[in-house]
Amino acid sequence: MIALAAVLELVAKMIIPELPFGGQVTIVSMLPVVLVGWKYGIGKGLVTGFVYSLVQIALGVKTISALIMPASEDYLGNIGNVILMFILDYIVAYTVLGLGAMFKKKMRNNSASLCLGAFTVLSLRYISHILSGYILYGAWAEWFFSQENFYAIGGWILEHFSGNALAVIYSIFYNGLYMIPEIVITAVAALIVGRLPVIKMSEVE
Repeated sequence: MIALAAVLELVAKMIIPELPFGGQVTIVSMLPVVLVGWKYGIGKGLVTGFVYSLVQIALGVKTISALIMPASEDYLGNIGNVILMFILDYIVAYTVLGLGAMFKKKMRNNSASLCLGAFTVLSLRYISHILSGYILYGAWAEWFFSQENFYAIGGWILEHFSGNALAVIYSIFYNGLYMIPEIVITAVAALIVGRLPVIKMSEVE
């Protein structure tokens, strides 16, 4: 399942543009990891999610190297920021995918519980990226919303928000560009996959 998740993401990278500061809509690449937790239990799911976070670090080595090299324009500035980035954008963001079975014993409909589980864990990943974006990249907020041809709402946001509030809105907005579509697509896919016989008959160990 980890291999399948990685392949789905690599295929997505070939056909879907990546955002300037990282982040991309993928072809339900996280659903295989969610399925492990849903089918075999949260413990195994969290282990799988953690291993997948390490795979993500390997896949993102190009982006990561730009963030940790002092000569790069994207350099985060100090070792503390780098560690925080690893924790929030990788370890936490992908390990939480293993919690996909949180609703399995609370709902009779397997398809619905998998859908709700996928929606919830991807939302948790979204929150983790929001925290990272606010802490590490909030300084880009004004530049981001003032770009030429940006959405009309950009000017309104700059008029009404500043400082920490602006940084939070920027992180919610930027990460939402790829995470909201990803959450919706994965939840719908989970609803469909949950109806397959091999999934419907599974039991948490």
